[in-house]
Amino acid sequence: MPINITMPALSPTMEEGNLAKWLVKEGDTVKSGDIIAEIETDKATMEVEAVDEGTVAKIVVPAGTEGVKVNALIAVLAADGEDVSAAASGAGSAAPAPKAAEAPKAEAAPAAPVPAAAAPAPAAAPAAVSAGGNRTFSSPLARRLAKDAGIDLSAIAGSGPHGRVVKSDVEAAVAGGGAKAAPAAAAPQAAAQAPAAAPKGASDESVLKLFEPGSYELVPHDGMRKVIAKRLVESKQTVPHFYVSVDCELDALMSLRAQLNDAAPRKDGAPSYKLSVNDMVIKAMALALRDVPDANVSWTETNMVKHKHADVGVAVSIPGGLITPIIRKAEEKTLSAISNEMRDLGKRAKDRKLKPEEYQGGTSSVSNMGMMGVKQFAAVINPPHATILAVGAGEQRPVVKNGQLAVATVMTVTLSTDHRCVDGALGAELLQAFKGYIENPMGMLV
Repeated sequence: MPINITMPALSPTMEEGNLAKWLVKEGDTVKSGDIIAEIETDKATMEVEAVDEGTVAKIVVPAGTEGVKVNALIAVLAADGEDVSAAASGAGSAAPAPKAAEAPKAEAAPAAPVPAAAAPAPAAAPAAVSAGGNRTFSSPLARRLAKDAGIDLSAIAGSGPHGRVVKSDVEAAVAGGGAKAAPAAAAPQAAAQAPAAAPKGASDESVLKLFEPGSYELVPHDGMRKVIAKRLVESKQTVPHFYVSVDCELDALMSLRAQLNDAAPRKDGAPSYKLSVNDMVIKAMALALRDVPDANVSWTETNMVKHKHADVGVAVSIPGGLITPIIRKAEEKTLSAISNEMRDLGKRAKDRKLKPEEYQGGTSSVSNMGMMGVKQFAAVINPPHATILAVGAGEQRPVVKNGQLAVATVMTVTLSTDHRCVDGALGAELLQAFKGYIENPMGMLV
């Protein structure tokens, strides 16, 4: 009996992914545990292992396909001793059904993090009918966009499987002005097939009409950017942000950092660690959350989730967006351990090789833009966190000490809090604990 290989859910929140690469081809024999494909989620590229043994009878979803739904059929194995051609022929009729059935539902739901029509499905979607009576295969979202723009779908060459017209084809037609206006007779048909729910935010048409034709190019949103946009909108719409700022003197910390780096043991001529200011900020934040446990929480509608450890996420900029790898139990780790772990996580984040458990969850976050010369900013909370610390640049400023004017290296940090569970006074208490460790850094070593 043929063995179906379906799109795996590589994280609890994954709804779809891009099939980046096949590492096997039709006719290859695979064993359980063999790496057969690479899947791109919104944040990482992950390898997929074969669960069963057999011969690859048919690859249903080609490499490079985007927006493949979880549990959609992507390939078929012929079991040991089974006729490969028979298994392959059976796959052809089975493959389109689940995708075609799921596509309209996914596109109509505005809450979905990545609309299915952003990329072609491996199977044909229901067709729109042109004025001449010919069937034009297209996605529901493409039909709605074409209707809004007054574009005749039959005049567009589809780039999806089986010539299916997808969102990017309609956008290209709108930008180029090359498709003729849809006849009035076709409007009722398109309207009947368009999803009832309209997407939130400005439509392409309402924005593009503000600019001169030819003065711009359209760059489709990738999965990461869509997820970032969705989560930030949700955060600002559902989390009542409250901001608290404080200035921290860095001179003692910079001095201790230099001493610790000079004392680092060497292996093969290279130091075993090299502490950064950000490593010490992570540690200070973790210890502050330990000392103020009421601020180390997450909000739910029925309970306050009080965390037993400080799992600190650190915002890392990567091409096309950002990701937040997490230092687990950071309050228990040494500065050198945090430094080496952060270096490894940061490198793999930029290569999109993080595992979901390495960037999902956490109890708070740190976002440091000081190395970019930013003096002060306020970060958006990343639910389910209740806090995020925005770190500015350390710079020399005039300060008053013992009634005398002096110069010190000062860093401004701003704590964004979820006011439902961390109010202003509690946020100020957390910042004072953080400031204490930054200005008296020896406390981080004991």
